[in-house]
Amino acid sequence: MVERAPYLTTRLQGFGATIFAEMSALAVRTGAINLGQGFPDTDGPPEVLQAAVDAIGGGRNQYPPGIGIPELRHAVSAHQERFYDLSYDPDSEVLITAGATEAIASALLSLCEVGDEVVCFEPYYDSYAAGIAMAGAVRRPVLLRGPDSSYVPEELEAAIGPRTRLILLNSPHNPTGKVYSRTELEHVAELAIRHDLLVVTDEVYEHIVYEGEHVPLATLPGMRDRTVTISSGGKTFSTTGWKIGWVCATPELVTAVRTSKQFLTYVSGGPFQYAIAEGLNLGDDYFRSLADGLRERRDRLSAGLADAGFDVWNSAGTYFVTTHLAPMGELDGVAFCWSLPERCGVVAVPSVVFYDSKDVGRPLVRFACCKRPEVIAEAAERLATLRSNG
Repeated sequence: MVERAPYLTTRLQGFGATIFAEMSALAVRTGAINLGQGFPDTDGPPEVLQAAVDAIGGGRNQYPPGIGIPELRHAVSAHQERFYDLSYDPDSEVLITAGATEAIASALLSLCEVGDEVVCFEPYYDSYAAGIAMAGAVRRPVLLRGPDSSYVPEELEAAIGPRTRLILLNSPHNPTGKVYSRTELEHVAELAIRHDLLVVTDEVYEHIVYEGEHVPLATLPGMRDRTVTISSGGKTFSTTGWKIGWVCATPELVTAVRTSKQFLTYVSGGPFQYAIAEGLNLGDDYFRSLADGLRERRDRLSAGLADAGFDVWNSAGTYFVTTHLAPMGELDGVAFCWSLPERCGVVAVPSVVFYDSKDVGRPLVRFACCKRPEVIAEAAERLATLRSNG
């Protein structure tokens, strides 16, 4: 039985310290290579960093406008037009947030009544469950199955009921690395239209795609006006600590999301907003090189994990590679991850924390490939000792 946390509201019982914080602390304590939490170990583009320095030096250190500085809103609007042929009014259809996590929480708090149901795909990033709980809503997970992370269309259809308010979709997908196909997205869109649902999409890994293509759901027929598109600069520009995200949606949806957002952080990261605007205006070569560099590291890590004896699932995007422990003779990802630093000096994350279906997630472990090539190479060498040590 899980011990009840004193004082904590019923809605948030069970939401303690995140597994990312625990595993990162374990890495620090043991001196292990941290392939658990998804943050790069290098800084972003020099011009983006310099833009932040210039903004600080230029006195842009007070509250920015509640909806975000004009430069960044216009850059986000131009980005959507440039990459996806999506047109958003920067003054009424773009909202700057404290990262994608706040954007998702604000959307759930603003759009869900108590008792509404949110359909999401499991495994899912852990903040989704917390955000749904804080909104007083109920999550209805649909399982992504096996190495290809496919879902059964009939199961998605069955998850939608009279209390369903919205579908929460993450592509490219954390933790599996799945990039939803156009056919899958068309199925989601058809259901959303048929049942008159909203869709909230988390697209923070939009520029980190190795196979297939990133198709924003809002580009599909009938979906722009019912989709809340969320992304951020943290993953694209290796500035995860800046927490600059955004929402693109109709004026009515942006107004709704802003109503919650303004009472969470109000505003954040004023100087960093100028820097992310600079980043969004970088040339195509930057965005291509981002994915190319990470693809090489994904391949190196995947090969090292396979050599160590893991069953390695293909990752088509994101920072992550999922593995199954069965070939290692182990089935408990939590116990495995807690013992891994002592056994070979590497930290990973047990995927079970992303699942409601605990039996499915229990033997899975997620590794992050967003580290320097030499770090990935060293981690692969350390992981190889698992096989040699039996």
